[in-house]
Amino acid sequence: MTAAVARGEREPRLNIGQVLDRLRADFEDISIPKIRFLEAEGLVKPERTPSGYRKFSEGDIERLRYILRMQRDHYLPLKVIGEHLDAIDRGLTPPEPEPVVPTVPIVALGADGLPAPESFRRTDRLRLSRKELVKVAEIDEDLLAQLESFALITASPTGHYDTDALVIARTARELADYGIEPRHLRAYRTAADREVGLIQQVVTPRKGRDAGASARAEEAVSEIAALSVRLHATLVKAGLRRV
Repeated sequence: MTAAVARGEREPRLNIGQVLDRLRADFEDISIPKIRFLEAEGLVKPERTPSGYRKFSEGDIERLRYILRMQRDHYLPLKVIGEHLDAIDRGLTPPEPEPVVPTVPIVALGADGLPAPESFRRTDRLRLSRKELVKVAEIDEDLLAQLESFALITASPTGHYDTDALVIARTARELADYGIEPRHLRAYRTAADREVGLIQQVVTPRKGRDAGASARAEEAVSEIAALSVRLHATLVKAGLRRV
């Protein structure tokens, strides 16, 4: 309750431009058309003057904040947000939204701290939208665009990103802190492609028509990939010692 209401005075009302100014500091993408859209969806109901101008109360503004926060931080659809608001209007406590922090599968590591063969057999169902990837990886759109332009990250046919994309994005962001830009990472992409090609040359002849042969080939892929990463890491470590 505001001081004005406590004194029995009518609470001041704001026009839509003033509401926009109040919200813009916390929600950069807010706009007058979006506020009007939320009103049209019945999520906020400001008063109307005889001339038809909208007048928003502090309660209306807090309601807008709630809607925008649920969209931005929890990616809730408007239908669900409407259900939450209905519960609030009836004096109930809406369900606490689940945090949008996808659990990234733990990479299996060997005794030396390098990825073990199990890591290369890992399968997961993590599917992130572009907005989610940017948020969870703590990168910006520009960095993601650069990583994609150099083929370091590629979205699935449905436009989603997996765990590998998330790990690459996070690693690229950490490398950027040292001045290593995405364009510098093309060498890693090239080296990885060459290693993949070598592994395929070795494993392809082992593949057979029966399930057993295919399983053994997949097992070999995991083993060779882990050994390849171990060799690469050790060569880099040894090279740095000579610098």
